[in-house]
Amino acid sequence: MTQVPPAAAEANQPRRALSLVDSTSIIVGIIIGSGIYQSSPDIAAGSARWGIWLAGNLGAAPAGYESAIGTAAIIGVWLFGGLIALVGAMCYGELGTAFPKAGGTYVFLSEAFGSNVGFAFAWAEFWIVRPGNVGAISFIMARYARQIFAPEMSEAHRVELVLAAGTIVVISVINALGIQAGKWTQNALTAGKLLGLAAVVIAALTLPSARGNQSLPAEGWQTLSTALIFVMFTYGGWADMSFVAAEVRDPARNISRALFWGTLVVTGTYVLVTLAFLHVLGIGGLARSSAVAAEVMSLRFGALGAKAISLLIVISCLGAINGTLFTGARVYYALGVHHPTFRWLGRWNALTGVPLRSLVVQTLVTLGLVVGFGLYKEGFDHLVVFTTPFYWGFIGLAGVALLILRGRGVVSTYRVPLYPLTPLLFVVSSGAMVLAAVKYAIDNRSHEAWWAAAIIVAGLIVGIIDARVRKR
Repeated sequence: MTQVPPAAAEANQPRRALSLVDSTSIIVGIIIGSGIYQSSPDIAAGSARWGIWLAGNLGAAPAGYESAIGTAAIIGVWLFGGLIALVGAMCYGELGTAFPKAGGTYVFLSEAFGSNVGFAFAWAEFWIVRPGNVGAISFIMARYARQIFAPEMSEAHRVELVLAAGTIVVISVINALGIQAGKWTQNALTAGKLLGLAAVVIAALTLPSARGNQSLPAEGWQTLSTALIFVMFTYGGWADMSFVAAEVRDPARNISRALFWGTLVVTGTYVLVTLAFLHVLGIGGLARSSAVAAEVMSLRFGALGAKAISLLIVISCLGAINGTLFTGARVYYALGVHHPTFRWLGRWNALTGVPLRSLVVQTLVTLGLVVGFGLYKEGFDHLVVFTTPFYWGFIGLAGVALLILRGRGVVSTYRVPLYPLTPLLFVVSSGAMVLAAVKYAIDNRSHEAWWAAAIIVAGLIVGIIDARVRKR
């Protein structure tokens, strides 16, 4: 039998090419997408309304202090979301350090619950979560890109569809060129969005304070629960860094560090940007705004400012798309390594240093959903809602996996502090997100739910077939 040289065998598997900066850039780039621009008004309205109501019932809201109480409630909700994300990041830091392999959540669930649960996660990621998230972000990006270059163009929706699909293809090609091209692109886009947000903060702080615009709308649908849901949506994505754990240099140190520092950078950025918005617009202006960042920049720079913020949102979305495609392909590679039915996906390209087959298939599935759901307006907006129960359900299950693996004596060089309180808090908060998303889906019935149900049934059938193949 012909023996594969050790050097050749090593070339056909993940190589540790990601530094601490690269890993942190992936986290920041994926998390900071369009959420801070789109969700800030609803988060402000829901949290401020709750804070003022609570202070009033406690007798701690004297006249004239509603603004301070509302501001504290808004920042408190953002900090709470950052705390939950940080707790989850610390849990993933221990799991990723114990199992520094490609696939992240897939590996953790397989180790704790068996290969069938790992397969269920990969199946949902492949058909629902990953293409749904990438598709939604790509349409937001396309909307703002069209506003920059062709705001008056007819057939706007179809133009945006072409832009969204074209962006996915271009970013996939960049990642197919090799890990260096993918990580350099991610680093550049992350740096661009952070610099852009810093410019927004500086521009806002140089404008007069909005002292007379502190009253909330008399009526509103936003509540504390909706504010928390939007906040957690905005913090989503930090777990994706674990998918590339096999490519992180010095994983015993850098995986936990990247998760920790990346989450802190995002939390600090969100708090600073929110304070800047409040400084310019006040609580009432922020709660009523339909395009908060554009409004702030227009006050400072006029029409040029609105164009600039559209460009910044495009850059933010591109960073999230690149990071999501970059990390997601590693899940399907891990699936192919462990499941014989999908062995053809478990191939690492020695020339480019990426799982090329997984990347290509991921791109094709995502494009299919983009075209299918993108032909009608708000299709992907609804689809994202149905991705949430799967995303947070499996993420929360990873917290349970930490408890199980600790009980089995699995040792990691990084240990999550305040164990077992931290993983329990993470599991409970993830479960709350699942319940909230399911309730939203039931209250807003749409045929995307049938798509998700069909995928689950198909997954059960394929999973049974795969289990029988593995038994052989």
